Amino acid sequence: MTDAAALAGRRLDLVSAPFTLPRSRVLVFRADDGEGVRVHTSEYERRLSDCRVLDALTVIGAGGEVLPVTDVHPARVTFGAAAATLTFADPSTLSLGGEPGARVRLRRPDGHVEEHLLGGGIRLHVAADRAVAVESGDHCAALAATEAIWVDWFAKCPSVRDDLQEMAAFCWWVLGANIVELPSLGDARAIVPSKIGYVGLWQWDAYFIAVGLRHGDPELAREQLDIAFWFPQHDGQLPDVVHELGVLATSDDLPESDRANLRRAGSQIADPTVPVPLTKPPLAAWALRKVLEVEDAPDYARVQLARIVRSQDWWFAGSDLDHDGMPEYGHPYSSGLDDSPIFDGPLPTAAPDLGAYLVRQDLELASLLETYEPDADATRLRERAATTQELLLRMWDPERARFLAYGGGERQLSDTVVGLMPLLTGTLPEPIAGALRAAVDDPERFALPWGLPTVAASDPDFSEERMWRGPVWVNTSMLVAEGLEASGFAERARELREQTVALVIHGGGPHEYFNPRTGFKAERATTAFGWSAALFIDLAVQLS
Repeated sequence: MTDAAALAGRRLDLVSAPFTLPRSRVLVFRADDGEGVRVHTSEYERRLSDCRVLDALTVIGAGGEVLPVTDVHPARVTFGAAAATLTFADPSTLSLGGEPGARVRLRRPDGHVEEHLLGGGIRLHVAADRAVAVESGDHCAALAATEAIWVDWFAKCPSVRDDLQEMAAFCWWVLGANIVELPSLGDARAIVPSKIGYVGLWQWDAYFIAVGLRHGDPELAREQLDIAFWFPQHDGQLPDVVHELGVLATSDDLPESDRANLRRAGSQIADPTVPVPLTKPPLAAWALRKVLEVEDAPDYARVQLARIVRSQDWWFAGSDLDHDGMPEYGHPYSSGLDDSPIFDGPLPTAAPDLGAYLVRQDLELASLLETYEPDADATRLRERAATTQELLLRMWDPERARFLAYGGGERQLSDTVVGLMPLLTGTLPEPIAGALRAAVDDPERFALPWGLPTVAASDPDFSEERMWRGPVWVNTSMLVAEGLEASGFAERARELREQTVALVIHGGGPHEYFNPRTGFKAERATTAFGWSAALFIDLAVQLS
């Protein structure tokens, strides 16, 4: 195996990072009692606790002693002094082998306990209903096959600065480990946000994941965008999620529990008989351009551009809900920042981040069309970008020196990271760009010890732990850094990028979000998170 695989293995603790295989839905965690491991499946909209396969898998040595886990490597888990190993025979099947006399004890969720001699190898096949069938198998062959899969994957791991290489290797493992198959799409490979709770391809996540993945596997990066664009609605709207059962594109597709929560919140759009489009912010052309920068693919680009143009047109035709020319978020889910306090007021919400993304996307599309479709009308896109920016500047509150969101036409006064996103346009008036730069530098607002909080520390809505209400997210920090650079603050952008990679290293891995004061994983954040891993790699490559 490569050095990168060994580096990644140092962080496979079987707690925050389970043992798994690309394309597999089987996850192996350290057992709660510390003896052996437990096995789960990874399923869409199901908690890990509801996906139990084996409550305990305990390896017992030839002398009758319980063998602890002594080493974890991407290709195998070792028990004792190499007395036994666990690996994969295929994505649905675990393989165990060990020294003569070693055996394994299995405890199933129904309480049934059984033991099997390991010998030359046994296989544990996990069926779709989570039932486990035990059969004999060639363990040496399984080890070799699994090792070959990871050798191939880590051969693509980007080379970065020495101090960033170990975390980059682990983040590359996260991307490989989070690959799943979506049977409804044939052999499509989707990199999910996390096999722990987020089993689907979210549109926004696909963009960020592709941006990091492009540095080692541009073909797979293109595949992520292809899946995200695969199911446009009749009017061009792209769905929020593509998953194994279909897509999530309107509020009609939400689970009843989610719709009930929305009804209790008193939102007018929560009525399940009135479907509301569910999508994600328009960063598609931005992601496509970055992927094409690494490896050009003109035919692919032309196909995707047609889909993105229709999606961009949908924002103005189908999501300008008050018909003032500036589209709104009809549902918090469509923002990506579901729990942001900008959605505490009435819906729909006109937000400065959406305005900035729409300006940036029209400009990106115009540039890409000039390259790949020179006969297309790019002028209308540039003109629309200029009009949208004029509307965006109306959201600027000179008294408070920040951009405000508007919920149902009412000002939302929370001081959040969405107010910094207009930097991405790169064309703000100099005094406004300077005021946003000052906000980034203000220790009372956004310059916290471990990075850029999603709500200013001085705001009454700020919380160090609550999702999108204060914790640091790698994607928002990366976007603000890009906005700083686009707006003429290149050195400050570099500092924010350095701070962001330092945060991931200090925090112990690419978690979903981080406490901005301690720099550690927020209590409820998911670990081994796809876009955090991908964007760490992208930032590490830039900084190297």
